[in-house]
Amino acid sequence: MTRFLLALAIACSAAAADAQEKIKVGYWTSGFSVGFGAVLEAGKFVEQQGLDPEFIRFADVNGPSKAILTQSIDVAFAAAVTGAFTLGIQGAPIEIVLASQIAEATFVAKDGSPIKSLADIKGKKLGLSPVGSATYAIAAAVLEKNFGLKPADYTPIGGNEGQLVSFLQRGDVDAASLRAVTIASVPELKLQVLGRLVEEWKKMTRSDALPILAATIVHTRYARAHPEATVKFVRAMLAATRFGREQTDKAADMLRHASNLDAKDATSYARLWDQIYIASMEAADVAAFKAMADIFRAGGTIEGEVPASLFVTGPYESAKRAP
Repeated sequence: MTRFLLALAIACSAAAADAQEKIKVGYWTSGFSVGFGAVLEAGKFVEQQGLDPEFIRFADVNGPSKAILTQSIDVAFAAAVTGAFTLGIQGAPIEIVLASQIAEATFVAKDGSPIKSLADIKGKKLGLSPVGSATYAIAAAVLEKNFGLKPADYTPIGGNEGQLVSFLQRGDVDAASLRAVTIASVPELKLQVLGRLVEEWKKMTRSDALPILAATIVHTRYARAHPEATVKFVRAMLAATRFGREQTDKAADMLRHASNLDAKDATSYARLWDQIYIASMEAADVAAFKAMADIFRAGGTIEGEVPASLFVTGPYESAKRAP
């Protein structure tokens, strides 16, 4: 009988060890979130870390940030940094554990335009992401710091990527800030490059840190109750980001099937993976977050001081080590 009970206890312990922890993962089904989400799901990177994910998709860009407050989800892997900063200021129980998306964009004008550099934007109409967005705040900051151009020196015309392309084609704007994927999708539109947001950001901050568009946020209660699961999820993010960078053809195939992209667009998207996605929480990334918070506050995008406690590096540091 004793041997039987011992064997049963060992079996139960083994089963418990093998049991997968559940995690509810939320993301926005548009923008660049949907591409990464498609690969993360199709590649089963979260499952490979021993987790049992439930993916919850939102049509609203702010949906994941709202859902994490009610613990309808445990983690959002592409929450807008402006929203995350605001939640942190308000004392919401969240933690930023990864920088997830790069705020990349290229300032362009149509071929033949008299505008040859960003200094020539003065007095012109410039197509940008809407006022209040992270990309707008970063663009406005680099134009002011690097070129002495305040928003009053040019006319910002806000819109989504498709609208900005149309504005540029019709001549409704003199120049525009467009993402690499957007430019790749309209090869027939001949453009001249005026500057690149990432390069201008590095020049402005005098560092190699990247400007960050979106972050991975975790509900503090989940992180405290499931610290190892949080590390495993971060490790899954690292693996998926590395896969997209190194396995371009496979990532393109996943995008084609999951995101309803044709083969050409899926391949173009995948080839730009490294310009879009990041999975990092190094000291330089934390410094970039803090620099962005200062810029957003100075520009009125956010109000209040972002607490240093919002930036949590422990899960990333653990995830980098061999499992």
